[in-house]
Amino acid sequence: MPETERSLAKALADKLDYDQLVNCMRCGFCLPACPTFGETGLEQESPRGRIAQMKAVADGLMEPDEAFRTQMDHCLGCRACETVCPAGVKYGRLIEQTREAIGEHPDHPLRVKMLRNVTFRHLFPHPKRLNKLGKLARFYQTSGLQRVARKSGALRLLPEHLQAMEAVMPEASGKGVAGLAGEFHPARGEPIARVGLFRGCIMDVLFARTNVNTVNLLTAAGFDVVIPDGQNCCGALQAHGGETEVARSLARKNIRAFKEAGVDFIVSNAGGCGALLVEYDQLLEEDAAFREEAAWFAGRVVDVSRLIVERGRIPSFREKEKRPVRITYQDSCHLRNVMKSGAFPRTLLRRVENAEFVEMEEADRCCGSAGIYNLTQPDMSGRILKRKMEHANRTNADYVLTSNPGCWLQMKHGTRQHPGESPMEVMHIVDFLWERIAD
Repeated sequence: MPETERSLAKALADKLDYDQLVNCMRCGFCLPACPTFGETGLEQESPRGRIAQMKAVADGLMEPDEAFRTQMDHCLGCRACETVCPAGVKYGRLIEQTREAIGEHPDHPLRVKMLRNVTFRHLFPHPKRLNKLGKLARFYQTSGLQRVARKSGALRLLPEHLQAMEAVMPEASGKGVAGLAGEFHPARGEPIARVGLFRGCIMDVLFARTNVNTVNLLTAAGFDVVIPDGQNCCGALQAHGGETEVARSLARKNIRAFKEAGVDFIVSNAGGCGALLVEYDQLLEEDAAFREEAAWFAGRVVDVSRLIVERGRIPSFREKEKRPVRITYQDSCHLRNVMKSGAFPRTLLRRVENAEFVEMEEADRCCGSAGIYNLTQPDMSGRILKRKMEHANRTNADYVLTSNPGCWLQMKHGTRQHPGESPMEVMHIVDFLWERIAD
């Protein structure tokens, strides 16, 4: 065995939770829940197959070669397998431990190495850099450069999947929610609780208006809202990509920021972020200095829809179109599978007057976004998206709504790549609801 693979095998044996490996009963309940298995039908592309490979490496029966790495990279990390596992195997923990070990022994293609290094270490962890990027993106969109780039064909120099993302990029901002709306917002009426908005990184650059609308919706529902200045990226992309120490460092900063803000709840409007925030206690379980504070933080994280439904004064919503509209909802995998909050967005959507909610077939199946999966694994992501859009188009909905920025971008791309018989608009659920709040 080559030295690099021998070293990786040892790292995997040290990091993998062996109890979880042997908990897998090989029953196969996870197979139909797994998007990559659904596309390929290959055992190694399933959670059961990946766990078997992890255990074989940990037991010294298999080399962690390129094929092994490829299978670990192909996993979306959607964790749908956990919801159907009768043994309660914590697959998400196993895949992250595996990727952490692989991340310490990198063997990625050059383009993937560059993308990971820029995003995981030098961009997302730094709010000021993200704000500068947002200003550049906003200038590109408003100065005429975007129009020139599109008409001249210059964008064809980019890989096809990056061209697709540029085509659906929403309005960027270099200010973020605090710059646009301020850091404190009082509740309408008697305050129910003081909540801190987790503004995110991509959310606050490409979806700053959604963050503002989240504040507006929360205050309308009876909550005082504060936006702690010291917060940064949640660390989800890093944790899922094997950069676990970077994720832990980001987590510590967020815990300090929200603890100092004295909040009762920490509100997320992005399923991908919320799923890691709610597991900060697991991320920092071996950090004695932060273990207690991480548990405090994780116990207060809640999705915006769930907080409004369970504890808020639910506002009235009314579709303003004269004709009734049809709406459907695409689950954020992590909101549903990790935060266990898939029912609450639907509760709110069914309350919108003059709107018919239509459940999408396989709404709980991943759309293929999965962080930066659609950039690092564009072929598999595209196959998964095609299936998703077949189901979305069958609803004949006027709007497809979601609760995660990555899902929004992916579904927006899907409506362009696989259009239905009638136009379908993609919106974040918060934007849809705020635009339809009854005064």
